[in-house]
Amino acid sequence: MAWTSYQLILAAMMLVTGSINTLSAKWADNFSAKGCNGEATHQFQHPFLQAVGMFLGELSCLAVFYILVFKDRRSPQPTMASSEPFNSLLFLPPAICDMTGTSIMYVALNMTSASSFQMLRGAVIIFTGLLSVAFLGRKLECSQWVGILVTIAGLVVVGLADLLSGHGSGKDLNDVITGDLLIIMAQIIVSIQMVLEEKFVYKHNVHPLRAVGTEGLFGFIILTILLIPFYYIPAGGFSNSERGVLEDSLDAFCQMGRQPLIILALMGNITSIAFFNFAGISVTKEISATTRMVLDSLRTVVIWVVSLAVGWEQFHPLQILGFVVLLFGTCLYNGLHRKLMCGPCKEQSEETQGLLNEERTVINSDS
Repeated sequence: MAWTSYQLILAAMMLVTGSINTLSAKWADNFSAKGCNGEATHQFQHPFLQAVGMFLGELSCLAVFYILVFKDRRSPQPTMASSEPFNSLLFLPPAICDMTGTSIMYVALNMTSASSFQMLRGAVIIFTGLLSVAFLGRKLECSQWVGILVTIAGLVVVGLADLLSGHGSGKDLNDVITGDLLIIMAQIIVSIQMVLEEKFVYKHNVHPLRAVGTEGLFGFIILTILLIPFYYIPAGGFSNSERGVLEDSLDAFCQMGRQPLIILALMGNITSIAFFNFAGISVTKEISATTRMVLDSLRTVVIWVVSLAVGWEQFHPLQILGFVVLLFGTCLYNGLHRKLMCGPCKEQSEETQGLLNEERTVINSDS
């Protein structure tokens, strides 16, 4: 069946805003400006402040949710189903995981390329699958186990491409390796977040926008408070700020004042995460979860092509191989091969569905 104009707009919005989300964060990281002391120009590396901005974008989804509720209640025939009563603190543990995982990934983005950053996030299906078996008692099908193994192979290829391209690009190989490992480590935390959401949140039939916004609220408050002690904690060589602390927020604002394009990049990141979450949820509802998964994979291609075009990274054929292998593993895990091979075949039973399946909507798909 042909897509409607509205569905095409939603798909394009998800692809574009999802790509902008990573590209704008990397764009901000590439700027250099003087800090508050005004002595030396240094790179804008403020991952925790960027994470606060990301949660601000998620928080805006809560405003969108209440606007939709208000409009729905004023209509003659309300269509939004009311959520079951639940304690909002249920979102606190997943929000803490989201906050930790997102912060680690922003740290890693300073060390590795934007395309590798996006590809390596595919590792989430490995840990989500294993944790769903261990803690939720799910039974993965043979194709899902094969998908996990294929994904592992894809991660090895992408890592190898990073090592080989690092020699020619002048990047510090230790930084590249550390960045790649941090991204994979962050996926363990993200998978824990998904398991917590599956076990404690989904059963309350919470609207996805409300779920994203509530987690964004908790993450924004907690991480904003943590910026205060981070301002005094020494970080040595890990920090690129003039004071050498874990997160020098004042230095970040001084750099923004001296290089206004950093503000534009951060605003792009905040705005894109809000529209990306809305578009992703809408694509799942209006089209299918499979389409959402395919679009999420396609934005990796967009990020890679743009990064090559602007000179942020060098072309390496192994990256193409790694992307294809990762995409194949993701398709196997999510059961896309069944749709391609048998068209109208019935969906898997709930018992054999993984957390990243056709029926579920991941509460936070991009952090």
